Amino acid sequence: MTRYLFFSGKGGVGKTSLSSSMAVLLASKGWRTLLVTTDPASNLGDVFGQSVSLMASEVQGVGNLFIQEIDPNAALQSYKDRALGPLRELFPDEVVRAAEEKMSGPCTEEVATFDQFIECMNQPEYDWVVFDTAPTGHTLRLLELPSSWSVHIDASSVGSGQTCIGSADALGASKQQYDAAVRALQDSKTTTFVFVTQAARMPVDEMLRSSEELKKLGIYNQMTIVNGVIPEDERTHPYSGRLWKKQQPYLEELAVRFDGALCTMPLYADEVKGLAMLEQVGRDLSDGTILREIAG
Repeated sequence: MTRYLFFSGKGGVGKTSLSSSMAVLLASKGWRTLLVTTDPASNLGDVFGQSVSLMASEVQGVGNLFIQEIDPNAALQSYKDRALGPLRELFPDEVVRAAEEKMSGPCTEEVATFDQFIECMNQPEYDWVVFDTAPTGHTLRLLELPSSWSVHIDASSVGSGQTCIGSADALGASKQQYDAAVRALQDSKTTTFVFVTQAARMPVDEMLRSSEELKKLGIYNQMTIVNGVIPEDERTHPYSGRLWKKQQPYLEELAVRFDGALCTMPLYADEVKGLAMLEQVGRDLSDGTILREIAG
């Protein structure tokens, strides 16, 4: 059974670093792992020092680990190529161009990106699929889509029979995949949603709001990693000690207001980049309660 991890939070809190480190850690434990970024601004390629594309590729130097990028433009082009390919063999160019124009709206782009997301979830050859997601608002929309598109197909089938990308009847198989995705997202044995935040007002507020939004979608298996916490042996230093005093109230607030597992990760002196640093962060993830909470 494939299990899913979603890392999300406000931009700049360290989602890519922690999701990448967790993926390296899972792979090192012998689990075949796919790390997928849904963030158009992701620096996943820089973190691993290799190119990332719409097709999964093996990470150099790490067994069992593959990385993939869901790029909206690339996903849209791939979607169009699949849809228009058969038409080019049967119809004249003007008919194909007319069909392509109908596929140029925001609806098609959303569906194309969404289909790539569903395809990443439907990967039985992997033990774990780890999602490094875009900032929270984009992620919530992505997670709403399986349910909303399933409802849209149902509504269209008893109405005009048409959706913005074709007939409702032709999308019957897609609806089954959408419904399966909803069940997987809501299954606490299958999916864990990991919020990454920092001990500061704005990221904490956004994280707590997003937690409530996920509950409305039926996603209750949540945990939070507070990233960039001043290490204990640095808290007596004049500068880092002042930072720690600012962080402390937010950690206390989260302990009261967030009802899932709460873990902390230290502030690192070096950028989390390259395999050596990812393995170091992975060891810290493994030493704490995080891996136990996630992997059981």
